[in-house]
Amino acid sequence: MFKVILWDVDGTLLNFRLSESNSLKKTFKAFSLGECPDETVSLYSGINNKYWEMLERGEITKSEVLSGRFKELFETLSIDGIAPSEFSDYFENGLCDTVEYIENAKEIIKRLKGNYRQYAVTNGAYTVQKVKLEKSGISDIFDGIFISDSVGFEKPSKEFFDFVLNNIIPCKREEILIIGDSLTSDMKGGNGAKIKCCWYNPNSIENKTDLIIDYEIDRLDKIFDILK
Repeated sequence: MFKVILWDVDGTLLNFRLSESNSLKKTFKAFSLGECPDETVSLYSGINNKYWEMLERGEITKSEVLSGRFKELFETLSIDGIAPSEFSDYFENGLCDTVEYIENAKEIIKRLKGNYRQYAVTNGAYTVQKVKLEKSGISDIFDGIFISDSVGFEKPSKEFFDFVLNNIIPCKREEILIIGDSLTSDMKGGNGAKIKCCWYNPNSIENKTDLIIDYEIDRLDKIFDILK
C-alpha cells in the first residue's frame, strides 16, 4: 500500500530531550551560570515547546524563537547580562554533541530500506540538523532529507509539504505515510497534505485535537504491523 515514508527526526528517531538537556547544561557552564539542574531543563523545555508551536502557527519568526525562548528563561530565572542570541548560538551548536537513537530506530529504518523510499522531514536550524543527521548515520540510509531552513518553510505549513511532495519519487498521496511524535507539526502537516498519518505516542498522551490520526504506535517497531 505505502511506497514512501516521511520520518520526523527529533523525538521520533533521535532522542532530542537528551541532546537538549546535555547542551543546556554545557551552555550554563560556558556562560558561568553554574550547574543547570533538571528542574531548569524542564522549565526551558516547556518554554521552548511554546515558542516552536507559535512558529508552527505562523505567529513568530524562527529568529524570534531562537532568542525569545532564552529571553523568557532568563527573565524567569532573573539572569542578567547575557545576550539571549549568543546563548542560543552556543546552545544550538551543542545539540550536535549528543546523538542517540530512540529505541531501535536505526535498525528499523535500515530494515525498511529497499522496500520503501524513506525521507527525513524536520524543522530546525540547517547546520545543526545536518550535522546531527550525518553523525547519526541517517544521511546514509535515507533517500532524501528535507530541513525546514533549506526548504524555506516550517512544518506543518502547506508550503513545506508541497515542496517535499514535489521533490520525492512520484506517487499517489495515499501511498505516502508520515511518522512523527508531534501533533502540531507532523500530524497537522500530514492532514494538510492529505497523506496518511502515524502518530508515535510513547507516553500515551491524549489527543485533544480534531486531527485525523490514521495509526498510533507507542513503540517504533509496531510500524511493521502497519506496513505488512
